[in-house]
Amino acid sequence: MQQKILLALLFLASIQLAAQTTYTGFIDKYPIEFIIDLNLEGSADAIYAYSNYDTPIEISGTLNNKVLTFYEKDKTGKNTAKMTFENFNAKSKKLEGIWTDLNTKKELNITLSKTFEIEWGDNVEWKNKEILQRVSLKGKYFKLIVSKQKGDFYAKVTGVKILEKKTDKLLQQIDLECQLLGLNNISVDDYNFDGIDDFSVFEGGTAGPNTTSLYFLYNPKSGKYFESGFSGTSLEFDSKTKRISEHNQCCAGSSQINAEYKVVNNKMVLIKQTCLKLDIKTGVLKKVKCD
Repeated sequence: MQQKILLALLFLASIQLAAQTTYTGFIDKYPIEFIIDLNLEGSADAIYAYSNYDTPIEISGTLNNKVLTFYEKDKTGKNTAKMTFENFNAKSKKLEGIWTDLNTKKELNITLSKTFEIEWGDNVEWKNKEILQRVSLKGKYFKLIVSKQKGDFYAKVTGVKILEKKTDKLLQQIDLECQLLGLNNISVDDYNFDGIDDFSVFEGGTAGPNTTSLYFLYNPKSGKYFESGFSGTSLEFDSKTKRISEHNQCCAGSSQINAEYKVVNNKMVLIKQTCLKLDIKTGVLKKVKCD
């Protein structure tokens, strides 16, 4: 959750994306989908997935002197593979590079074709583009449905697709209206503490630290996800204590509300709430009665 808050703050403070682009193509003979989130400052995040498996692989890298380089890491954080694209041009319809296994030094050719690029601006309009997400579930993966209306500067998330890995079968589609974070709109966690992973979609944020998300719980009987109705600001979920904590602040931190909830029958039940306000004389936050 803290990572998502930081991403939201950076995104909302200043849109600095040079290109957020989806490609399809091959590593050697293996078909892949490849999505690049490139910052104007030269840093880049990306995910790719082999089409036969559909499990997203996160990579990160930099663009330096027209050479775009990504590194793939193992669970310990060690670099295990490298992707290199010489003479990178974000506007090019084709992208060619080399995938290198850093342990064996084996190299494979990468050939990609641009599928679409997220475009911004008041006069741009497009509908129903799909963005693969960095997280997935066992046997399932996610794609955002993203649209942009003329007159709006930013694109919006209008839905999410839940698909079956390997077959690409559509299992469920849910209509939404949320802000776009790109590769990181969806998170996975056990939000009702029943031992089964659920998912959430980043809904929106402000210039401060407050963010909201929509939480979807899994129904084992139907095999479908349903909107939980969980609500609150910057919620965090503790699987050990099976508690949900909320932190809401405004006015440069001079007013804060902290709350703790438990989950009963898939509903959030308030356990305790603390409200704080800045004492102007002492400069210290003090407890006050919650409205």
